[in-house]
Amino acid sequence: MKKLSTVLLTVLTLTLTISCASTGSTGKTSAAKSPSVKAQMTAVTEIDKYGDIRLSITTKDLLDAGFNYADIVSVKFLDKTLALPLIPAYRYVAAKGSAMVAFKDQPDRVVELEIFNGSFADTYNVATKTTNADKSFYWTANSGVSFPVNVEISLEKKQGYYKDYLVFDLNRTNNRSDYASLSEEQFANFREVTTSGMGTKKLYRASSPVNPEIGRNTYADKAAKNAGIKTFMNLADSKAAAEKYAGYSSSYYSNQHIVFLGLGVDFTLPANRDGLAEGLRFFAANEAPYLVHCNEGQDRAGFVSAVLECLMGAPLAEVKADYMTTYENYYGVKKGTDQYNAISENIEKNLRTAFGVKNLASVNLSNAASAYLKEIGLTDSEIATLKQKLGN
Repeated sequence: MKKLSTVLLTVLTLTLTISCASTGSTGKTSAAKSPSVKAQMTAVTEIDKYGDIRLSITTKDLLDAGFNYADIVSVKFLDKTLALPLIPAYRYVAAKGSAMVAFKDQPDRVVELEIFNGSFADTYNVATKTTNADKSFYWTANSGVSFPVNVEISLEKKQGYYKDYLVFDLNRTNNRSDYASLSEEQFANFREVTTSGMGTKKLYRASSPVNPEIGRNTYADKAAKNAGIKTFMNLADSKAAAEKYAGYSSSYYSNQHIVFLGLGVDFTLPANRDGLAEGLRFFAANEAPYLVHCNEGQDRAGFVSAVLECLMGAPLAEVKADYMTTYENYYGVKKGTDQYNAISENIEKNLRTAFGVKNLASVNLSNAASAYLKEIGLTDSEIATLKQKLGN
């Protein structure tokens, strides 16, 4: 899942001031005053590899103070004041959307400031990430920022995010028995990419074949073996992190060609762009069938798949349909619904950002993808080789 970090957490010292009465962890309060709390960004070691910032306040404490999911909260820190939706998981906002995340059913987990498919720490000039050769990383406070950073949280608008909240209210379990109507491959979010221009049995995508956190790794590994996958792009893990997963050494995956990238989710950042270029060069230097994955096979793998689909000549409608297959598999999102249409805009927004255009309908997607790959560092020869190996 998205919340994996190679950083050891420091001990958090809670700094909390509650200015309203509360009736429990439901977030409901009978007090007349609007809820407000004070917390801290405690240290740069509390920023994960995605740029999410952990605060010194737990989900339970925030909800007990009188806040509730779908509220819009005012968040003041440094010289900034942001109006953010309060949500239970990062995917309750659209791509590039900022939010405060209080983790549902995890009352003791600390609250985070996040951007879906983005880095909160970078976007709001809090800290800068450095990635080492072994894919480990560290953050450095930006000029003028001194930790701990005080954060004031108050109510901006009660239930002001309610309509959007309902659109992105998705539910998934990690139990195979809850997905009886899906094949093992669908349960693992494993599939061949069959968009226009893509060669037969050349590119596949999936959830992680080795990370057991969402209960799909053995299914994805089995599917990869059945498909004869030769080359894997692991967007989520360093080699050291992957090898620590239970069952890794006995997996089909562990004996194949693998590039371990350990990337975050924001492909506008230099380290992630460099990592993607490294991964695509690895594909070009090795043989198909290829498989690209992150943890869920949803965000990072979704973006990389979309870029390659565009490169090979797929129209936008096919790219979006492939992206949404993941949401059908995981959450049962139905085609034609407002929810389906809203979520499908995420991949379009990410491609517009990557390609530097306002309207994808006005550009040749293959040319735009090729230009993007050159921008992140691939040569014309490498792009041509990649297209040749992905084609028929």
